[in-house]
Amino acid sequence: MYAEEVAAMAGRIRDEDIALVRERTSIADVISEVVTLKSAGGGNLKGLCPFHDEKSPSFNVSPARNVFYCFGCGVGGDAIKFLMDAEHLGFVESVESLAARAGIPLRYVEDDRSTPRARPQQGQRQRLVAAHAAAVEFYRAQLTTAGARPAREFLARRGFDRAAAERYGCGFAPDAWDLLTKHLRQQGFSHDELVTGGLSRPARSGSLIDRFRRRLMWPIRDITGDVIGFGARKLFDDDDGPKYLNTPETPIYKKSHVLYGIDQAKREIAKQGKVVVVEGYTDVMACHLADVPTAVATCGTAFGADHISVLRRVLFDSDERAGEIIFTFDGDAAGQKAALRAFEDDQRFVGRTFIAVSPDNMDPCDLRLAKGDLAVRDLVARREPLVDFALRHMISRFDLDTVDGRVEAMRRAAPLVAKLKDREKRPEYVRKLAGDLGMEIEPVQRAVLSAANGQPAAGRPAPSRPGPATPAVDSPRSMVEREALKLALQEPVLAGPMFDAVEAGDYQHPVHAVVRVAVAAAGGAAGATGGAVWIERVRDACDDLAGQALVGELAVEPLRIDGEVDPRYVSVTMARLQWSSVTGRIRDLKSKIQRINPVSNKDEYFALFGELLSLEQHARALREQAAGGL
Repeated sequence: MYAEEVAAMAGRIRDEDIALVRERTSIADVISEVVTLKSAGGGNLKGLCPFHDEKSPSFNVSPARNVFYCFGCGVGGDAIKFLMDAEHLGFVESVESLAARAGIPLRYVEDDRSTPRARPQQGQRQRLVAAHAAAVEFYRAQLTTAGARPAREFLARRGFDRAAAERYGCGFAPDAWDLLTKHLRQQGFSHDELVTGGLSRPARSGSLIDRFRRRLMWPIRDITGDVIGFGARKLFDDDDGPKYLNTPETPIYKKSHVLYGIDQAKREIAKQGKVVVVEGYTDVMACHLADVPTAVATCGTAFGADHISVLRRVLFDSDERAGEIIFTFDGDAAGQKAALRAFEDDQRFVGRTFIAVSPDNMDPCDLRLAKGDLAVRDLVARREPLVDFALRHMISRFDLDTVDGRVEAMRRAAPLVAKLKDREKRPEYVRKLAGDLGMEIEPVQRAVLSAANGQPAAGRPAPSRPGPATPAVDSPRSMVEREALKLALQEPVLAGPMFDAVEAGDYQHPVHAVVRVAVAAAGGAAGATGGAVWIERVRDACDDLAGQALVGELAVEPLRIDGEVDPRYVSVTMARLQWSSVTGRIRDLKSKIQRINPVSNKDEYFALFGELLSLEQHARALREQAAGGL
C-alpha cells in the first residue's frame, strides 16, 4: 500500500527532492517528538509503540538506516511512513512537513513529469497548521490593544506577567464579528479552510464570522509544537456562553488525544519519569513557572484512554521503567469523583499513580497566588498513592462506630484492593484496610479474595433475596444478566421499554444489580438515545467503583448475536433473565408451603398456594418467550 502511494505521489514532487528529504531527515528526531526512545544496543533505539498498547517496548528505531519497525504489531518504514501513520497524513503532506523541518524547498511536476512547477497548495494539515499559526500572531497582537484590558487584568490577577503571557502565546479575541476571518482571508486562506479548521463559522447571512469573540485565548499545541486549536476563557458578565470554549473537533484537533502543555513538558517528563496532570490552562502555567515543568492538562474533556497512551509513550512507562503519574484535583465533591474515576484507569499504566490535593482545596494556580511557588512544589512532593485516597474516601461514607457501617465499608472497599495491579501489595493493603475499619484481618482477606474472583464480599446477600448464592461471572445466569445490561447501554432505543420493565431484584450478581439501579437513576433506558453521553450518565449515577468499571466494560463488549439486534432478541434475553428469577422464587415458595400447617394456618397456606400457581403460570409464559435461545 505504502509503495503504491509513493509511486503515485512521486510524480507530483520531484523524485530527487523526496530522496533529499529522506537523506536529511533524522528519523530518531522525528519519532522522539512522539515517543521517548532509549538505547537498545548496537546503535539502535527502542520505545513504546505508538500504534498499539504494550507494556514492554517492542518499537525499534535504526538511526543508521533511518527506519523503524515494531516487533509487536509489524508496522515499519521510514520517517515519511511514520508521519503518515502517526499523524494520519497523506504522502505529500508528510514529505512537505519533513521538508519544512529540514529547510528543503520542494519542486513539483505536472502529471507527465516534465515541467517543474510551483505547488499551488500544501496538504490540508499543513494549511490548517499555518492558518492557526497566523491566528496565534493575530490574537497575540490584539492582547496589547485597549479592548483587551480585561484579558490582561485577568492574567495579572492570576499571577501571570507579560513574559508568562508571551511564553504561552496568550492572546485576545477582539469584540468584532469577522476581524480574524478577514485577516486570514487576506493571507490567502480559503473559506473552507477557516471553517474546517474551526477558526471561523458561517453566519445566518451566509458570510463567515469569527468563532471566538471577546475572550482570552490560549493556543493549544500538539506534542510536536504545532498549534492545532484554541482554548477561550469568558471575560465579560454579559457573555452567555460557557466559561471555557474550545476549538471543535477538526482534522487536526482531536480533544481526546490532546494534552495542553505537552510540547513544553515532554522532555522533562521523559527525563524525570514523572507527569503531573492538572485541570486547566492556568494550572499548567502556574506549575511550570513554579518549577514543576512536567504538568499537563486535558482540553475540555475528561482524562481518558487516549491521553494515557500519549503519556505512556512519553514516560517510557514500561516494565523496564515504570513512571509516576500524579493527579491534582480539587478537594470538593467533583474533584473527589474525578480522582475515583482516575483510579479506574490505574490498570492502564504500568507505573504508579498518585494524587495531590491541597489542604485548602486550592488548585495549583490559586495555591501559587496565595502561598507562592514553594507551596506548589510541596503540593506535588506530598502526593499520596491514589489507592490510599480512594480507600479513605470510600470508607469515610460509612459510620465505622457501628457493626453495619464497618461491614458495608469493607464490602465497598474490598474491590479497590482487589483491583491493585501489583498483587504483592494486596496483603499489606488488606492489613491497612482492616486497621482503618477496626476489624480482624480474616474477614477483610475473604472479602478481597471474593472481589478478586468476581464474587460479592463475604456475607453479602444477593440483591433479590437471601437464599440463592451469587452466580459465577461466567455462569449462564451471569451471561444473561450481562447481555441484558449490554442491551440497555448499547441499544437503549430498541431495548429500553422491555429492559426497564425488569427490576434490579431479578439480577442475582450484586455488581449487575448495582448497574441496573444506576440505569434507573440515570432516567431509565427507555428515554435514552444511546452513545457516549448515555454511557457517562449511567456511570456517573453509579456510586460503586466496581459498577463504574463494569459500565465501561459492557459499553464496548460485543453482543452475543450475529447480525443486527432486533426486538425478538431483546425479548428472548429479558425473558431468560426473568425466568431464572421466577423459578428461584417458585422454589422458595414451595419450601415455605411445605413448612406450613394447612389446618392451623389455612389462610396463609392458600394465599401462598395461589401465589405459587400464579408464578408457575408466569414461568411457563416466560419459558415459551425464551424458547428461541440466545
